[in-house]
Amino acid sequence: MFGSEKRRVSRCYNINDLRRVAKKRLPQPMFDYMDGAAEDEVAVRNNHGVFAGWQLIPRVLVDVTEIDMRTEIMGQPSPLPLVMAPTGMNCLFHHRGELAVAAAAEEAGLIYSLSSMSSFDIETMGAVTPGPKWFQIYVWKDRSVIQEFIERCRSAGYKALCLTVDMPAFGKRERDLRNGMTIPPRFTPGALLDIALHPHWWWHMLTSPPMTLANVVGKAGEGLNDVTSLSGYAADQLDPSVNWDDLAWMIEQWQGPFAVKGIACADDAARAVEAGATGVIISNHGGRQLDQSPAPLEVLPEIAAAVDGRADVILDGGVRRGSDVVKALALGATSCMIGRGYLYGLGAGGQAGVERALEILSDELRRTLALVGCTSVRDLDATCLRRRN
Repeated sequence: MFGSEKRRVSRCYNINDLRRVAKKRLPQPMFDYMDGAAEDEVAVRNNHGVFAGWQLIPRVLVDVTEIDMRTEIMGQPSPLPLVMAPTGMNCLFHHRGELAVAAAAEEAGLIYSLSSMSSFDIETMGAVTPGPKWFQIYVWKDRSVIQEFIERCRSAGYKALCLTVDMPAFGKRERDLRNGMTIPPRFTPGALLDIALHPHWWWHMLTSPPMTLANVVGKAGEGLNDVTSLSGYAADQLDPSVNWDDLAWMIEQWQGPFAVKGIACADDAARAVEAGATGVIISNHGGRQLDQSPAPLEVLPEIAAAVDGRADVILDGGVRRGSDVVKALALGATSCMIGRGYLYGLGAGGQAGVERALEILSDELRRTLALVGCTSVRDLDATCLRRRN
């Protein structure tokens, strides 16, 4: 199976090629859950579109025989300035889900971030690969759940926590509403027909263990461990009253590298650093929350200035090319997160598809650096860019 998946993605030459194959192979409700965003989907389009507003200035007659793409991300050495973003319920897109993604991340030497809403639990993911891992967490109404997660992550060897702060309410994701991807699911006749027309997908679903939200098994009530019950429990547990005191408390509880994900303004970035965060992740949740939010790249320079080297600045949103990574680093990011980029690979070809996505981005990054005349990612700055008229 791995060989056939590898052949399938071998002729994908960019991330959009992987997206095209994933769209063909996945039932529409699952692809739309991966690909869709909130309301008019302005933010998700803008996340990538703003990269075109910057041009790269090539410096010529530079010896680029050796290109150094290594960096350090929140104290962790990394061969590339990339982090695998936390994404939930990966088994919707491939039956091996997070197992396939983490294996590909380990192969590439990259940091893998496990979502609270993952299909496999903290302990399983901590054991299957020795690569560096972060755990993404929310502020839950039941604070004992947070303490439990922290202890489980500590015992399982996770290197950092990543608190998502941009979900005081759920975004209105209209593709999911139209398809019936709700809690509980109410699939439309058209969606059910589309699922039936993808036998490779539903066969793997039928022959694999039932999908669940593994990290919260047993918390919705006795015998209620199906994905619908657990999704409802998790949705009800997200606390809209979360504030800066909660962040400070969680940082104190963890006592280690701690990133805050969902920052979109300079004041919040500075305040997160003052609270003790070692990483600020500029993100609008892939456009899945506030549809009229700015693209991360648009606010990156002002946030990088506010942080002023006191913490890592990680850009999350819209990265589809190696040249996007170059532009983000030149504008002040220390690294980038990718989410949909690797999920398209997962949907297209499992672990082989994720590996192909990372190979594409790595090759593009190396080639762009050579063409720009820069031999190290650490040397990128605003002199490498100019605004497009």
